[in-house]
Amino acid sequence: MSHLLLTLALLALQACLCRGACVEVDSNTEAVEKKGFKLGCISCKKRGEVPASAFVDWYFQESVDHNFTHVYNYKNKEANITDERFFERLVWNGSKHTNDLQDGSIFILNVTFNDTGRYKCIFSRTLMYPAYEFSTFPNKTIDMTVVPELTRGWASILSEVMMYVSLIGLQVWLVIEMIYCYRKISVAGEEALRESAPEYLAIASESKDNCAAVQVAE
Repeated sequence: MSHLLLTLALLALQACLCRGACVEVDSNTEAVEKKGFKLGCISCKKRGEVPASAFVDWYFQESVDHNFTHVYNYKNKEANITDERFFERLVWNGSKHTNDLQDGSIFILNVTFNDTGRYKCIFSRTLMYPAYEFSTFPNKTIDMTVVPELTRGWASILSEVMMYVSLIGLQVWLVIEMIYCYRKISVAGEEALRESAPEYLAIASESKDNCAAVQVAE
Protein backbone atom coordinates (compact mmCIF):
# COMPACT_ATOMS: atom_id res chain seq x y z
CA MET A 1 0.00 0.00 0.00
CA SER A 2 2.83 2.38 0.87
CA HIS A 3 4.49 1.73 -2.50
CA LEU A 4 1.22 2.59 -4.26
CA LEU A 5 0.88 5.87 -2.35
CA LEU A 6 4.49 6.78 -3.13
CA THR A 7 3.93 6.08 -6.83
CA LEU A 8 0.79 8.23 -6.91
CA ALA A 9 2.61 11.07 -5.15
CA LEU A 10 5.46 10.96 -7.70
CA LEU A 11 3.00 10.97 -10.60
CA ALA A 12 1.16 13.95 -9.14
CA LEU A 13 4.43 15.83 -8.69
CA GLN A 14 5.43 15.05 -12.28
CA ALA A 15 2.06 16.29 -13.56
CA CYS A 16 2.49 19.56 -11.69
CA LEU A 17 5.95 20.03 -13.13
CA CYS A 18 4.66 19.34 -16.64
CA ARG A 19 1.87 21.91 -16.32
CA GLY A 20 4.40 24.52 -15.25
CA ALA A 21 6.85 23.80 -18.03
CA CYS A 22 7.57 26.31 -20.78
CA VAL A 23 8.99 25.36 -24.16
CA GLU A 24 10.07 27.90 -26.77
CA VAL A 25 8.74 26.75 -30.15
CA ASP A 26 9.40 28.59 -33.41
CA SER A 27 6.39 30.07 -35.16
CA ASN A 28 5.06 28.89 -38.50
CA THR A 29 5.91 31.27 -41.33
CA GLU A 30 3.54 30.41 -44.19
CA ALA A 31 0.02 31.85 -44.03
CA VAL A 32 -2.87 31.23 -46.43
CA GLU A 33 -4.84 34.09 -47.93
CA LYS A 34 -8.27 34.71 -46.34
CA LYS A 35 -7.46 32.25 -43.55
CA GLY A 36 -6.41 32.80 -39.96
CA PHE A 37 -2.79 32.55 -38.91
CA LYS A 38 -1.02 32.31 -35.55
CA LEU A 39 2.14 34.35 -35.03
CA GLY A 40 3.86 32.38 -32.30
CA CYS A 41 6.10 34.15 -29.80
CA ILE A 42 7.18 32.37 -26.61
CA SER A 43 9.80 33.63 -24.16
CA CYS A 44 10.37 31.40 -21.12
CA LYS A 45 11.70 32.78 -17.85
CA LYS A 46 15.14 31.47 -16.94
CA ARG A 47 14.17 31.42 -13.26
CA GLY A 48 10.69 29.98 -13.05
CA GLU A 49 10.47 30.41 -9.27
CA VAL A 50 10.98 34.20 -9.44
CA PRO A 51 7.72 36.20 -9.68
CA ALA A 52 7.54 38.54 -12.65
CA SER A 53 5.27 40.71 -14.74
CA ALA A 54 5.49 41.42 -18.45
CA PHE A 55 3.79 43.07 -21.37
CA VAL A 56 4.22 42.41 -25.09
CA ASP A 57 4.55 44.71 -28.10
CA TRP A 58 4.28 43.60 -31.72
CA TYR A 59 5.87 45.41 -34.69
CA PHE A 60 5.45 44.95 -38.44
CA GLN A 61 7.86 45.67 -41.31
CA GLU A 62 6.38 45.46 -44.81
CA SER A 63 9.76 45.17 -46.53
CA VAL A 64 13.40 46.00 -45.99
CA ASP A 65 12.69 49.49 -47.36
CA HIS A 66 10.29 50.27 -44.49
CA ASN A 67 10.80 50.75 -40.79
CA PHE A 68 9.08 48.66 -38.15
CA THR A 69 5.64 49.97 -37.21
CA HIS A 70 4.04 49.32 -33.85
CA VAL A 71 0.83 47.35 -34.43
CA TYR A 72 -0.19 45.70 -31.14
CA ASN A 73 0.25 45.88 -27.38
CA TYR A 74 -0.90 43.55 -24.62
CA LYS A 75 -0.54 44.80 -21.04
CA ASN A 76 -2.38 44.16 -17.80
CA LYS A 77 -4.63 41.61 -19.57
CA GLU A 78 -5.81 44.24 -22.06
CA ALA A 79 -5.10 44.37 -25.81
CA ASN A 80 -4.65 47.44 -27.97
CA ILE A 81 -4.33 47.47 -31.78
CA THR A 82 -2.32 50.52 -32.83
CA ASP A 83 -2.25 50.15 -36.63
CA GLU A 84 -5.45 50.67 -38.63
CA ARG A 85 -4.40 48.03 -41.16
CA PHE A 86 -4.97 45.42 -38.45
CA PHE A 87 -8.11 46.81 -36.79
CA GLU A 88 -10.42 43.99 -35.74
CA ARG A 89 -8.00 41.45 -37.21
CA LEU A 90 -5.56 40.84 -34.35
CA VAL A 91 -6.54 38.61 -31.43
CA TRP A 92 -4.49 37.76 -28.36
CA ASN A 93 -3.46 34.09 -28.40
CA GLY A 94 -0.93 34.02 -25.58
CA SER A 95 -0.87 33.54 -21.79
CA LYS A 96 -4.26 33.94 -20.12
CA HIS A 97 -5.32 35.18 -16.66
CA THR A 98 -1.83 36.29 -15.63
CA ASN A 99 0.54 39.25 -15.87
CA ASP A 100 3.51 36.89 -15.87
CA LEU A 101 3.43 36.49 -19.65
CA GLN A 102 5.58 33.84 -21.29
CA ASP A 103 3.49 33.23 -24.41
CA GLY A 104 2.98 36.42 -26.40
CA SER A 105 1.40 34.88 -29.50
CA ILE A 106 -1.27 36.66 -31.53
CA PHE A 107 -3.71 35.50 -34.20
CA ILE A 108 -4.33 37.31 -37.50
CA LEU A 109 -7.84 37.02 -38.95
CA ASN A 110 -8.57 37.10 -42.68
CA VAL A 111 -4.96 37.20 -43.86
CA THR A 112 -4.21 39.23 -47.01
CA PHE A 113 -1.15 39.44 -49.23
CA ASN A 114 -0.45 42.85 -47.71
CA ASP A 115 0.31 41.09 -44.42
CA THR A 116 3.46 39.59 -45.91
CA GLY A 117 6.53 40.88 -44.13
CA ARG A 118 8.60 40.69 -40.96
CA TYR A 119 7.01 40.66 -37.52
CA LYS A 120 8.78 41.25 -34.24
CA CYS A 121 7.44 40.71 -30.74
CA ILE A 122 9.21 42.21 -27.73
CA PHE A 123 8.64 41.20 -24.12
CA SER A 124 9.16 43.84 -21.45
CA ARG A 125 9.65 41.62 -18.40
CA THR A 126 10.37 42.67 -14.82
CA LEU A 127 11.71 40.01 -12.46
CA MET A 128 10.89 40.82 -8.83
CA TYR A 129 13.61 39.62 -6.45
CA PRO A 130 13.30 40.19 -2.68
CA ALA A 131 15.78 43.11 -2.67
CA TYR A 132 15.53 44.49 -6.20
CA GLU A 133 13.87 44.28 -9.62
CA PHE A 134 15.52 43.31 -12.88
CA SER A 135 14.19 44.08 -16.38
CA THR A 136 14.78 42.07 -19.54
CA PHE A 137 13.58 42.58 -23.12
CA PRO A 138 13.64 39.27 -25.01
CA ASN A 139 12.33 39.39 -28.57
CA LYS A 140 11.49 37.15 -31.51
CA THR A 141 11.43 37.89 -35.26
CA ILE A 142 9.19 36.09 -37.76
CA ASP A 143 9.34 36.38 -41.56
CA MET A 144 5.83 35.60 -42.75
CA THR A 145 4.81 34.90 -46.34
CA VAL A 146 1.25 34.67 -47.68
CA VAL A 147 0.31 32.08 -50.32
CA PRO A 148 -2.95 31.40 -52.21
CA GLU A 149 -3.14 27.89 -50.74
CA LEU A 150 -1.10 25.85 -48.34
CA THR A 151 1.83 24.05 -49.89
CA ARG A 152 3.36 20.91 -48.48
CA GLY A 153 7.09 20.42 -48.26
CA TRP A 154 8.87 17.31 -49.49
CA ALA A 155 9.64 16.32 -45.90
CA SER A 156 5.95 16.25 -45.00
CA ILE A 157 5.03 14.26 -48.12
CA LEU A 158 7.88 11.79 -47.58
CA SER A 159 6.96 11.26 -43.93
CA GLU A 160 3.35 10.54 -44.87
CA VAL A 161 4.41 8.08 -47.59
CA MET A 162 6.74 6.33 -45.13
CA MET A 163 3.91 6.10 -42.60
CA TYR A 164 1.63 4.35 -45.13
CA VAL A 165 4.46 2.05 -46.25
CA SER A 166 5.11 1.12 -42.63
CA LEU A 167 1.43 0.37 -42.02
CA ILE A 168 1.20 -1.81 -45.14
CA GLY A 169 4.43 -3.59 -44.22
CA LEU A 170 3.14 -4.26 -40.71
CA GLN A 171 -0.12 -5.71 -42.06
CA VAL A 172 1.77 -7.97 -44.50
CA TRP A 173 4.03 -9.14 -41.69
CA LEU A 174 1.00 -9.96 -39.50
CA VAL A 175 -0.60 -11.98 -42.32
CA ILE A 176 2.64 -13.92 -42.86
CA GLU A 177 2.91 -14.60 -39.12
CA MET A 178 -0.69 -15.83 -39.01
CA ILE A 179 -0.10 -18.19 -41.97
CA TYR A 180 3.14 -19.46 -40.43
CA CYS A 181 1.48 -20.10 -37.07
CA TYR A 182 -1.48 -21.83 -38.72
CA ARG A 183 0.79 -24.15 -40.70
CA LYS A 184 2.90 -24.88 -37.66
CA ILE A 185 -0.18 -25.78 -35.62
CA SER A 186 -1.51 -27.95 -38.45
CA VAL A 187 1.77 -29.85 -38.78
CA ALA A 188 1.96 -30.32 -35.01
CA GLY A 189 -1.60 -31.67 -35.01
CA GLU A 190 -0.88 -34.14 -37.79
CA GLU A 191 2.27 -35.38 -36.03
CA ALA A 192 0.33 -35.80 -32.82
CA LEU A 193 -2.29 -37.86 -34.65
CA ARG A 194 0.36 -40.03 -36.29
CA GLU A 195 2.11 -40.61 -32.96
CA SER A 196 -1.13 -41.44 -31.14
CA ALA A 197 -2.44 -43.84 -33.83
CA PRO A 198 -0.15 -46.84 -32.89
CA GLU A 199 -0.94 -46.31 -29.22
CA TYR A 200 -4.66 -46.29 -29.99
CA LEU A 201 -4.36 -49.49 -32.02
CA ALA A 202 -2.32 -51.15 -29.28
CA ILE A 203 -4.91 -50.22 -26.65
CA ALA A 204 -7.72 -51.44 -28.89
CA SER A 205 -5.89 -54.77 -29.54
CA GLU A 206 -5.22 -55.24 -25.82
CA SER A 207 -8.86 -54.56 -25.02
CA LYS A 208 -9.92 -57.10 -27.64
CA ASP A 209 -7.57 -59.75 -26.21
CA ASN A 210 -8.90 -59.12 -22.71
CA CYS A 211 -12.48 -59.51 -23.90
CA ALA A 212 -11.63 -62.80 -25.66
CA ALA A 213 -9.94 -64.12 -22.49
CA VAL A 214 -13.01 -63.29 -20.43
CA GLN A 215 -15.27 -65.08 -22.86
CA VAL A 216 -13.05 -68.20 -22.80
CA ALA A 217 -13.05 -68.16 -19.02
CA GLU A 218 -16.82 -68.03 -18.98
